Amino acid sequence: MSVYNLKGGCHCSNITADIELSSPPSAFNPRACDCDFCREHGAAYISDPQGKLTISVNEPSLLGRYHQGSGTADFLFCRQCGVLVGVSFQQAQHTYATINANIIKEAGFGDTCSASPKKLSTAEKIARWQAVWFSHVSINA
Repeated sequence: MSVYNLKGGCHCSNITADIELSSPPSAFNPRACDCDFCREHGAAYISDPQGKLTISVNEPSLLGRYHQGSGTADFLFCRQCGVLVGVSFQQAQHTYATINANIIKEAGFGDTCSASPKKLSTAEKIARWQAVWFSHVSINA
């Protein structure tokens, strides 16, 4: 199996992401969430349940966590530069996450598509996150 490594991060580099995809970046279509919060941040997310995601934070006090919608997931952003980096969800001891494709430069992703998670119940959201988000996640803060 080939591994495709990408790097990204917030504007000030306080938060960085190391991404391992199981397919070429062109096989991934960033999902532009239609909720007000994501639209206002211009976020579009990618994830790979067979891939790996490591988020590293240089200054932990500058890692912001925001609860939106159902309040089930944490939106991760940099308190210093304001960039929305991704979203995480923890169930028991397992973390799932998705990353904002806009923090990854020159990745060559496919076309952005629309997503409407606000139409899903909390249980439906959790099931979807477990099915499509990164399931090998490390957040080092």
